[in-house]
Amino acid sequence: MTGPAQIPGSTYRLQIRRQFPLSAAAELADYLKALGVQAIYLSPILQATSGSDHGYDIVSHRQVDPERGGEQGRLALAAAARQLGLDTVVDIVPNHMGVADAAQNLPWWQMLRQGPDSEYAAWFDVDWQAGNGRIKLPVLGDDAGDDQLSVTDGELRYFEHRFPIAEGTAGPGDSAADVHARQHYELVSYRRADNEQNYRRFFAVTELAGIRVEDPSVFDASHAEILRWVRAGDVQGIRIDHPDGLADPAGYLDRLAAAAPDSWITVEKITEPGERLPQDWPVAGTTGYDALAEVNNLLYDPAGEAVVSRRYAELTGDHRDWAEHLEQGKRMVADTILHAELLRICRGVRAAAPGLASTDEQVVAALTELAVAFGVYRSYQPVAGERLDEAAALALSRRPELAGAIAELTPLLSAARGDAGREVTVRFEQASGAIMAKGVEDTAYYRYNRAVGLNEVGGDPGGYGSTLAEFHAAQLQRQQLLPDSMTTLSTHDTKRSEDVRARLAVLPELGERWYGVAEQLLAGSPIPQPAFGYLLWQSFAGAGWIERDRMHAYAEKAMREASDPTSWRDPDAAFEAAVHQAVDRAYDDRHTHRLLDELISEITPYGWSNSLSQKLVQLAMPGVPDVYQGTELYDYSLVDPDNRRPVDFQLRRQLLAGFDSGAADGSDGPPLEQVGAAKLWLTSRVLRERRAHPERFSSYTPLIVSGPAAEHAVAFDRGGAVAVATRLPFGLRQAGGWRDTVLELGPGSHVDQLTGERHQGQVSLAALLRRYPVALLTSGTA
Repeated sequence: MTGPAQIPGSTYRLQIRRQFPLSAAAELADYLKALGVQAIYLSPILQATSGSDHGYDIVSHRQVDPERGGEQGRLALAAAARQLGLDTVVDIVPNHMGVADAAQNLPWWQMLRQGPDSEYAAWFDVDWQAGNGRIKLPVLGDDAGDDQLSVTDGELRYFEHRFPIAEGTAGPGDSAADVHARQHYELVSYRRADNEQNYRRFFAVTELAGIRVEDPSVFDASHAEILRWVRAGDVQGIRIDHPDGLADPAGYLDRLAAAAPDSWITVEKITEPGERLPQDWPVAGTTGYDALAEVNNLLYDPAGEAVVSRRYAELTGDHRDWAEHLEQGKRMVADTILHAELLRICRGVRAAAPGLASTDEQVVAALTELAVAFGVYRSYQPVAGERLDEAAALALSRRPELAGAIAELTPLLSAARGDAGREVTVRFEQASGAIMAKGVEDTAYYRYNRAVGLNEVGGDPGGYGSTLAEFHAAQLQRQQLLPDSMTTLSTHDTKRSEDVRARLAVLPELGERWYGVAEQLLAGSPIPQPAFGYLLWQSFAGAGWIERDRMHAYAEKAMREASDPTSWRDPDAAFEAAVHQAVDRAYDDRHTHRLLDELISEITPYGWSNSLSQKLVQLAMPGVPDVYQGTELYDYSLVDPDNRRPVDFQLRRQLLAGFDSGAADGSDGPPLEQVGAAKLWLTSRVLRERRAHPERFSSYTPLIVSGPAAEHAVAFDRGGAVAVATRLPFGLRQAGGWRDTVLELGPGSHVDQLTGERHQGQVSLAALLRRYPVALLTSGTA
């Protein structure tokens, strides 16, 4: 990995959309500057499908999305950022394009019209041979018939869907079905996508078609506008979405780094425990999910795992461990929504090794077992080749009758560039990542509900917490290997916001108090599946009394993602009605509401403590800290789209301005419970300190805490800035507080940037953390 010429000290993520365009971001720049932010970090801004709320469905790489403010808005933001000395980081999407409306995507439209001879055919990853020269578009409903097709204004129509007609294929007397039969595409039932899809998608999303940026001409065309912004000095950082979907991530990153040599480049790469980024990638690091897991684990006591596991099994009847859920989730998607990818690899196997002894059925079965057994998202052969060996051993232990097929496949799945079978290797790597993402994040995370605060992107639901020694070891490694990598606590992709997780982490600390409430809630719940009920009641505890429609929307998404027994494709009306009834009972039934209300009230103060602690740790730890929009105040959001709701920036402006006008010495912060104002106070103090004194955040030294409550404090020195944070706050109170617990600060006087108080030498944590559960100490003045 290489270092860019410019690295932002911190970032602030903004979701740019029609309701919050680039002009609004430009107007917000002065607030972000005052907050202490050093770079504005934008969601994708190239033209996306009309009405897109997220922007990851790019339809044109040639211009800024008009709905997001267009070029005028981009220039306004660039001018505002430049005037205030702020950098700009953009999120780009090299893996796929939006094809929900073919007419909006010129390359896709032209390929559909002209077929494999189109100049744009090289853009998309289509197996034309598998479709007998046609690309299959799974858009037809269950009751579709030829009578629902029409030819209108020179286009083939199916309800709102529009498709091009190849030249010379439509005559005056032709029916729509006749015209359809002559096109380079075939409209098929959406149910046929599982087995017959013949173009690469983003995971299993048929509306997002993979593009081939490994082709230099496709790279150039899809990155010209972005690189223009870089050359103009308007963009200093680039965030790469989903590099694991690419055929050649390392080659792509080399090409991008060569084109933008001074840019800070990070990748949305999810690493599993013990996994590291490939060392030859020319990037600064990841987008922070690894750091999120390290911080989140601090909130859980590993010593409590046995009780948590036992009570979960007793309450829900789910006796499967995480490994079993992981296997079952991956197997389900490999056998259904992503099965077409494995069939395509099988075709590639036959082409690369026509003399293979194994049957197609055996090859597909072996590929499935290998993908299910793969312990990380993907390998990058020949890098991390041992991952394939580990998967092969596990697959063989599960299906010994496939030994021959696994042995024949292994060389084809580890082919180097230029070797026969290289395409098979690449496609398996792409497929293994998709199967992991859909089978784990979007399935098993909603089924294994032992402690849902740990079911987070980049996390390990099979693990449970971390010791202080493990956390410090991780940070020493981070300082050495990834000092410029992004860190985060919340993103547009996290399953729940940081403050929801902060409250959820309190539940295991309550012990039987929590389990007793959960038992009553489950007993009175109409949900026939206790494990999902346990997820729902934890969600109420974490999110609190959010608007009813938000909780209904979350419950619907959660149960359909779990795909047991209901799903997006085949909803189970009775099960879903029971879940929605349970949601309503939480708001309307006196007994259920009282149980939840008392629980939420009890855990909220400890949740505040956890929120501030994890915020300080993340902002002060090695790396470049990101603040997701709005999370400088307490924010109780669930999975997207809930976490993309509008942010009240006016409130945040007013609170921050009040701090600055009311505290001449920079101290005397707000009380802990004031609408999250303490969190805003903390965020602004740490970010401003990092901006003013980056040298104080240039190393990492664990600090010694001693005394009866030593395990309840994490403390480290970043090279002049000392962070101290409380962990396991409920247990701390139950044990009688800090008592004689002390921190060794070393020589010299230190000022707490949050309170203005001075400390030196051996410091009592009872005194240091009297006002807040956290402290940021520096030498010098406040």
